[in-house]
Amino acid sequence: MCGIAGIFHCGTPKPVDPERVRGMTDALAHRGPDGSGVWTAHGVGLGHRRLSIIDLEGSPQPMHSVDGRAVIVFNGEIYNYRELRRELEKDGARFRTDGDTETILAAWQRWGTGCLDRLDGMFAFALYDCDRRSLFLARDRFGVKPLFTAMLSDGSLAFASELKGLLAHPLTRREVDPLAVEDYMTWGYVPDHRSILAGVEKLPSGHFRLLEHQRDPAPPRQWWDISFTERARGRPDDLSAELLHHLRAGVSSRMVADVPLGAFLSGGVDSSSVVALMDEADRAPVTTCSIGFDVAEVDETGHARRIAALFGTRHHERTVAADGIAEVDRLVEIFDEPFADASALPTLQVCRLAREHVTVALSGDGADEAFAGYRRQVFHRREEQLRSVLPSALRSPLFGTLGRIWPKADWAPRPLRARSTFQALAEDGAVGYARALAVIPSELRDRLFGEGMQRARGDYRAEQALIETMIETPGRSGLDAAQYADLKFWLPGDILTKIDRTSMAVGLEAREPLLDHRLVQFAASLPEGLRIRGMQGKWLLKRTMERYLPNDILYRPKQGFVVPLAQWFRGDLAGEARRVVHSERLLQSGWFDRTALADLAEKHISGRSDNGRVLWQLLMLEKSLARLDLAR
Repeated sequence: MCGIAGIFHCGTPKPVDPERVRGMTDALAHRGPDGSGVWTAHGVGLGHRRLSIIDLEGSPQPMHSVDGRAVIVFNGEIYNYRELRRELEKDGARFRTDGDTETILAAWQRWGTGCLDRLDGMFAFALYDCDRRSLFLARDRFGVKPLFTAMLSDGSLAFASELKGLLAHPLTRREVDPLAVEDYMTWGYVPDHRSILAGVEKLPSGHFRLLEHQRDPAPPRQWWDISFTERARGRPDDLSAELLHHLRAGVSSRMVADVPLGAFLSGGVDSSSVVALMDEADRAPVTTCSIGFDVAEVDETGHARRIAALFGTRHHERTVAADGIAEVDRLVEIFDEPFADASALPTLQVCRLAREHVTVALSGDGADEAFAGYRRQVFHRREEQLRSVLPSALRSPLFGTLGRIWPKADWAPRPLRARSTFQALAEDGAVGYARALAVIPSELRDRLFGEGMQRARGDYRAEQALIETMIETPGRSGLDAAQYADLKFWLPGDILTKIDRTSMAVGLEAREPLLDHRLVQFAASLPEGLRIRGMQGKWLLKRTMERYLPNDILYRPKQGFVVPLAQWFRGDLAGEARRVVHSERLLQSGWFDRTALADLAEKHISGRSDNGRVLWQLLMLEKSLARLDLAR
């Protein structure tokens, strides 16, 4: 795992200062503490920071092809590189190293952009072809590895693994995109179709760019997509056997490393499944790491210990205070852009613990998106069934009225919090799912935003991008569309961003075996009744893992990392809540209404409503803007 950065002149080639590229890669030193390198030629410069995982001494970067006609900087891992290498050697390719980086160079020279279809892995890379005088930028299928780009005023394109790499270049604009603030306040993160900085873009997952000197910059082109259009046929037992084959392949392929390897273990279905299959694949005990909390209601270490004992792992755990607010400034430094998924706090802690024992850790990320494990997906399927029997002319007035008059009732038991369900049922499926996924609904944003933001965003609403993604889904049903949106929108923007930044911050490589693309494509082909049965999500996955895991682990309610935001902002952080809603950095921007923010904080502190997540978003936004030295 590494950090990459570079500069490419799209217009007339100009000399590239190697020290400028070095400054960009130095800003990414945490991603690659084991080595660094810079290469420049007329019109191009490539930089690299290395975390050694495979071929520890023999694969320095930037790396040249054997014939010297291509140069690459690469962040990620190619799990099938040995098979590719053998195929390329049969065609006459020669290799000087034992790693995966050189395999990409040879694959490019053999297949051009078609090489991407043959790569099984997580990656973002920049490859300069000296003969074609072109720069090839590519990102993996799901967006596990990030890549930021920016067109600069001198006609060059700069790229980097993280925003801080671009900010090390003096020509990067430091102007906030107000539409990114609208996106952030809606979702709690800045999705991949936008950046907090105007003029900065993220290469979308499953896309590449091919740039040439003295030509206008080519836009991103999609090279891979997930499809829900086909349905697998067969008995559940046969499909379960096929699923197990894919699960084993995904896990075993990601266990290749020349450094110590382990796994995150929460005691939930996904991480426990990964550990079970790791134990099956290797005689040596698996190294597992868990984080516990000093509040019993949110502590899962008992479940993790049980799985560790079942498989005889070398288990490590650490109990941390559930108030890990002391880490907020560190999170702001790690993420650059505002990022308000509070589970990043315990994720950073478990990455730190893992790094004390291993250099690579396997996670269970991706299973909820691929197999329909989120409650919102289960409810969405039920809502879609109701929409199919009730015409819109009846649904809209009935449920729209109920949604308006039903109390918000944050304090009530979950079954009585029906307002959001009624509001969703009044809309079509895509609009309803966007409402379910939004952290701050449009009505509340309208109250919080000031006149400046109202003018800046115009008719734009953050939900529209997700709605369009669902409408364009290659699939058959509303559940297909919801899962597709989660895989294309939520997964890269939130989940994979969280694990990439927190793991890289401590020099740890995280791998996601449940995001093997063949496994995910198989999951997308499952009939809906094998994804969700009754109110049970991930049904076939859980049934398949019954041979390995106890039922009370497989079928217990989903928990995840829980952070007590509401309690924080009514307790020790009440003063911080009041401070942030009166922050001049936020208020002088014109984005927010002063009175509405103050009212939001006081209602929360007094217990009249639960605005903990909104206050957390405001806090992370204000601190991120301060770190970037941005106001508007």
